[in-house]
Amino acid sequence: MPFNLPIALTWLRVAAIPLLVTIFYLPASWLSMPEKNVLATGLFIFAALTDWLDGYLARRMKQESAFGQFLDPVADKLIVAAALLVLLNMDRVQVWVALVIIGREITISALREWMAQVGASKSVAVHMVGKLKTTAQLVAIPFLLFNGTLFGWLNAALIGTWLIWVAAFLTLWSMFYYLQKALPQLLGKSE
Repeated sequence: MPFNLPIALTWLRVAAIPLLVTIFYLPASWLSMPEKNVLATGLFIFAALTDWLDGYLARRMKQESAFGQFLDPVADKLIVAAALLVLLNMDRVQVWVALVIIGREITISALREWMAQVGASKSVAVHMVGKLKTTAQLVAIPFLLFNGTLFGWLNAALIGTWLIWVAAFLTLWSMFYYLQKALPQLLGKSE
């Protein structure tokens, strides 16, 4: 298993997951809910930025590796799922949104694994719609975590709700895109 700066940043994102969850279970005497919201938002934004930074550094420093390519999307999926479960527990996101996003991640991960086994992984390689989906999720979740007023007038919860619905739509779109690309293999036909 290689270890370099990009992989260290990815591991840092994985390490942020239990911290993100723990923040909301700290006693109220330690942190008020608005303080927990701000801390969790900052931690999530930091993690989201490392998602961009680790890929950039891996390409720039020519330190791309198979392990890094495996760990990076796993870290993304884990932190998004953890944040969604925390938000669901606090009634800040709808059940259907969490089910769509987490269900898609499980479905497409299984599809990619199967497609790799049959030698057709290129047909379900990462596409722009998948990147848009991830970006939408990583932008929506901080608004939902913050759950307050921004700049004295912007309702972060409302903005986050609209953005997570957009993210859910993009999530479904990307799932159908990848399933359509895999359809010939799923039906037992070759392209």
